[in-house]
Amino acid sequence: MTTTQSEATVTTRIVDHFDRRKRDWVAEAMRRLHADATRSADTHVFQFPLPAQWGIDLYVKDESVHPSGSLKHRMARALYTHALCTGWIDPDTHVFEASSGSTAVSEAYFAKLLGLKFTAVVPKSTSTEKQELIKSFGGEVRHPGEDGDIEKEAARLAAEHPNGHFMDQFTYAERAYDYRDDHNLAATIFRQIAEERHPEPKWIVTGAGTGGTTGTIGRYLRYTRRQTRVCVVDPENSAFFPNWVRNEGRPKHRWPKPDQWITGKPSRIEGIGRPAVEPSFLPAVIDRMISVPDAASIAAMRVLLDALRHRAGPSTGTNLWGALRIIAEMLADGEQGSVVMLMCDQGERYLSSYYNDAWVRDTLRLDPAPYRTAIDGFLSTGRWHEPGAAAVPRPSQPAGG
Repeated sequence: MTTTQSEATVTTRIVDHFDRRKRDWVAEAMRRLHADATRSADTHVFQFPLPAQWGIDLYVKDESVHPSGSLKHRMARALYTHALCTGWIDPDTHVFEASSGSTAVSEAYFAKLLGLKFTAVVPKSTSTEKQELIKSFGGEVRHPGEDGDIEKEAARLAAEHPNGHFMDQFTYAERAYDYRDDHNLAATIFRQIAEERHPEPKWIVTGAGTGGTTGTIGRYLRYTRRQTRVCVVDPENSAFFPNWVRNEGRPKHRWPKPDQWITGKPSRIEGIGRPAVEPSFLPAVIDRMISVPDAASIAAMRVLLDALRHRAGPSTGTNLWGALRIIAEMLADGEQGSVVMLMCDQGERYLSSYYNDAWVRDTLRLDPAPYRTAIDGFLSTGRWHEPGAAAVPRPSQPAGG
């Protein structure tokens, strides 16, 4: 057999791109993220006052006390961890993100912690308070083009920057969150209410912005073999609820092609609800969805302030409305137990908007008063009546359920 010259001279090739400076920086960055997680994992849990004779407890997990002021602190830390461990971020990276505000605040916090440059693309409607918080952590605030597409603009800016990285929370949130980690949100909930009279809640109620938090909670419940159910509350006109209903909670790979999905509208409740179903939304880990009137979210947000003396944002109001709706069912069925909901962010971010009656009336054209009356009536009588309806029917059960 004849051997050609090229075959005879093939040798091993070695190419090395190891950079000690960058690897040392990543190690220090991860140390700082781990330290932050250790300091802030177990946020407070409050008990919302309900009549003692109901035998039902409502717990409010206060995620607003994180260093960056919201539930998104956990997600931002997870996104940075994911990007660092995947090799997407180094000490020279300029991070870009698309956000309605709270995620950008938290990502700006971590960018400052790690010594990175950060730019957030936020809707023009994002509250002034949130935009100022982003800047207070050293971040830059940009707005989208005429089409209002924050994701497209953030991706464009990152691509044009020589060291840019688009964090893309809407795609990577569910991948970045580790539902098996002891610091994840669901794990801390069960650890903190372990000594309560109903230590395994019937329901955990949360909203969906990216879907990352919902995915973490739903996966954790299955991983730990618990019977607690997940209820996702959604604002008016969001795309999550109608698509989940149409597809009967099936995984997205069993849905029709994306061009057949229902399109929603931009949310009037900052932080949750989307005009399109995001990649991180995991429909199959959700047991129930509730579409909540926007005026009801604002009314419930203010009820929580009166009940707990804690000022939270409008997405927390959405959670409270959904939690009370579930409690009304439990009460009607003679069922006792507990429900957990999330307090998502600090209400001080919304003093000029959702806590301003004139702004709610003139900008959103909403009247929360009838929904406030409905909540007050329920808490005093135990009967659930919504404005414009004698009573809200309980959801239908599957045959044999």
